[in-house]
Amino acid sequence: MKVLLTVNAAWNIWNFRRPLVAMLLADGHEVIVLAPKDDSVPKIEALGCSFHHLEMSVQGLNPLKEPKTLLRLRRHFRELKPDVILSFTIKNNIFGAIAAKSAGIPFVPNVTGLGTAFLSGGLLERVAVMLYKTAFRNLPAVFFQNEDDRNLFLERGLVTDAQARSLPGSGIDLDWFAAAAYPSEEGAPHFLMVARLLRDKGVLEYVDAARRVKARHPEARFQLLGATDAENRTAIDRETVQDWEKEGAIEYLGTVDDVRPMIEAAQCVVLPSYREGAPRTLIEAASLARPLIATDVPGCRAVVDNGKTGFLCKPRSGESLAEACEAFLGLSPEERAALGRAGRAKMEREYGQSIVVEAYRKVLCELPPSANRRAT
Repeated sequence: MKVLLTVNAAWNIWNFRRPLVAMLLADGHEVIVLAPKDDSVPKIEALGCSFHHLEMSVQGLNPLKEPKTLLRLRRHFRELKPDVILSFTIKNNIFGAIAAKSAGIPFVPNVTGLGTAFLSGGLLERVAVMLYKTAFRNLPAVFFQNEDDRNLFLERGLVTDAQARSLPGSGIDLDWFAAAAYPSEEGAPHFLMVARLLRDKGVLEYVDAARRVKARHPEARFQLLGATDAENRTAIDRETVQDWEKEGAIEYLGTVDDVRPMIEAAQCVVLPSYREGAPRTLIEAASLARPLIATDVPGCRAVVDNGKTGFLCKPRSGESLAEACEAFLGLSPEERAALGRAGRAKMEREYGQSIVVEAYRKVLCELPPSANRRAT
């Protein structure tokens, strides 16, 4: 088949969908990627995919601007004539589904997160719910990355039980993210947060917790690794981060191509996000056998088994996060390492990338025959 993948940034395919792309190519399918272009495009093309640029805004859901996104998607779908479309990220899921229906092409979205519009309350939430209900009606399958999101869509009547499929995030390459020896306890306590610098990721709470913990443990280190995101309305500017550095609250590490050395050097990985689909940071850290601290919210609580692989804290509370960090510091070195080993075992049981690949292969096999679909 000719399989089209659409997402709101090309790097998303390179970072998170390579196992899926590899499966599709190995099974003999032609793979097209439709996304806004960035530096990852040459690497995507080197995998054996063809790439087409999609002009779209990645900022919040604005019903007045999105008809242009819908029209562009519809034009691309009709020109490229794929046999099936696999979609990721909010706008591509909603407007891609509507465009695919008008073009008569099977469409399979992956709900990687809900976004602030869906959870904002008021008119914007009602618009988002209406769009999802229109877009997802009668689709062959809809993938969800955690049970909370799946159940929410079922409760609101946005999908049927027959449509809704569960995935362990994007899956994890257990060989690439192999269990690493726990770092020596001789140095200062070392926490690491890996995330885009957005308020919704809990960056402000992380800094607040760092101040609280360092008041009692001044030797503790709180590192922050991730990109600034000027296009997101909850972005934190670089000047603010520099002020935190001058204060001594955190160490900002910028961005890196390979997060493994940074995670391996940390004693604990922290993500105080307000809500997640499937938090890649936590999945990678657990696979590397690092203890976790995260908020008790959808997505995060699916990855962290409280008291077994790490600790859960209250969302939007620097105080609760600080208490979780203090609880971690109260453990012996062996107890900390045991949390990491338990997290690795959970990833091996539940989050291997083969689970995701096989789920997509199953859906492709279930698609009904159509006039424009070529024999595999």
